[in-house]
Amino acid sequence: MTAPPGPIRSRRRAVHQPLATRTTPLSLGQLNRWQAEGLREDLADLYTESCATPPGGEHRGRKDFLRRLTRDAWRPGFAMLTAQAPDLVGCAFGFPVPRDGSWWSGFRGPLPQAVGQLTASGQIFASSGIVVRPSERNHGLANRLQERLLADHRALLGATLVDRTHRAACAGFRSRGWRDIGVVYRPPGPTVLRALVLPLRERTAAEPVISRTMHGSSGRGSARGEART
Repeated sequence: MTAPPGPIRSRRRAVHQPLATRTTPLSLGQLNRWQAEGLREDLADLYTESCATPPGGEHRGRKDFLRRLTRDAWRPGFAMLTAQAPDLVGCAFGFPVPRDGSWWSGFRGPLPQAVGQLTASGQIFASSGIVVRPSERNHGLANRLQERLLADHRALLGATLVDRTHRAACAGFRSRGWRDIGVVYRPPGPTVLRALVLPLRERTAAEPVISRTMHGSSGRGSARGEART
């Protein structure tokens, strides 16, 4: 289990150092919804720094992130994992996918059988956001946060929805082993999301079905985007 987090130092006063030369060890800590809400401004600062936002879009991006964080924090089973060194350098958060399948609403075509079965058994955890300071991205921190968050909740499959117009975010997920299984249409407007899943080592039975789905959808292109749940 991950040790409870100690006091999180504001990243506004941090001295940025790469993990390889840091004298203070990196520590991971779990936050509940109340702790996450209390850290929302520092988390939003980290998000703003981590995103390649067009000029003038910083305020909107920050506002959207805070809205998503507040919404997800009240979902049943919400969890957040932070990385400190000793200042805040990364976070990952999410929640269990509801067993009723509502999270997949708008999925185009039939949902892969293995994904449907794991949803019904409550063994899928939705990754709503992974945020890492740019200077830390070459040190495997995103992978470490992702793996620990899913392992702590004994998920057999990770899942996320990604706006297909946001290329950099989807590229990041794919570089960490996530697989494209189709598209989801969500209102309002013509919002099209890529559905990505991450089969975990503990579960190999889902691999063949998911792999076949991927091969069948290889012609859909490589649109990428920011996680949306």
